[in-house]
Amino acid sequence: MTHTRVSGTGSYLPGEPISNADLIAGRALDSSDEWIVERTGIRQRHLAAPGVASSDLALEASRRALQAAGCEANDLDLIIVATSTPDFVFPSTATLLQHKLGNTNGAAAFDVQAVCSGFVYAMTIADKFIRSGSHKRALVVGAEVFSRILDWTDRGTCVLFGDGAGAVVLEAASEPGLLASAFHADGSHHGILSVPGQVCGGTVIGDPFLRMDGQAVFKFAVRVLAEVAHEVLDAAGMGADRVDWLIPHQANVRILQATAKKLHIPVEKCVITVAQHGNTSAASVPLALDEAVRDGRVSRGQHLLLEGVGGGFTWGATLLKF
Repeated sequence: MTHTRVSGTGSYLPGEPISNADLIAGRALDSSDEWIVERTGIRQRHLAAPGVASSDLALEASRRALQAAGCEANDLDLIIVATSTPDFVFPSTATLLQHKLGNTNGAAAFDVQAVCSGFVYAMTIADKFIRSGSHKRALVVGAEVFSRILDWTDRGTCVLFGDGAGAVVLEAASEPGLLASAFHADGSHHGILSVPGQVCGGTVIGDPFLRMDGQAVFKFAVRVLAEVAHEVLDAAGMGADRVDWLIPHQANVRILQATAKKLHIPVEKCVITVAQHGNTSAASVPLALDEAVRDGRVSRGQHLLLEGVGGGFTWGATLLKF
């Protein structure tokens, strides 16, 4: 039987970190460092320079993941990019990344749009391709430039998000790596987190900025993250006590802590990076994973529980043996 394993991770954050104080001073927001840290745990974020697109961030993260996996771009036969902030309407960011990487062997390439759950969705999709036997090695990327869709006068949203990218290389293996996955959606909750606008005939129709009902998102996120975690643990026949690291979507430290508590996983076993880069949507899980791999917290043989929840509403989780 063919299984899927993670063979390499990588990440990239653009520019210098921007502290809460610098962000507020530059935009005259009615907020403070204390207010932001107390409610979100965020202390800084990275913002892409003008002209830097999601594919550019994805390129740097992908190069690092390929290097960690010990393979070249042409060793890939599948490229999936999870993003809500693509370079263009089309072509896909994945095909632009394919070109920038120099993959010339005709690897399949496409985007996944599930907002903050996008990376978990993309990993699950890639796993199914590999398990089917149709593909051998996949690059899965989460990349976002959320700074382009923020209303910088709305302190309830603009202080929360940042730009960045994270990537993993997945390979066919004889031993189990990805043990269980699940993903879900419920479009009836679309109104509590969305960008309710579009471009039509060259004109913006509706609202082109991210809008969020923070309290409603918090309640929904904590509930579904706990539910989907139990779902994948049950599917793998494992208890939460066997999870070495919980690596959730880095949206808000309170959501992370509440989720860990519901799962009876000590917060010390939760990888928390939101203070350093804020909410980077589809990039946040692979960013956190790569940081924990590179600083030595995550090592081979450990069980990792990755999960995300995002606008749509979408949510999902993947349990893997690293």
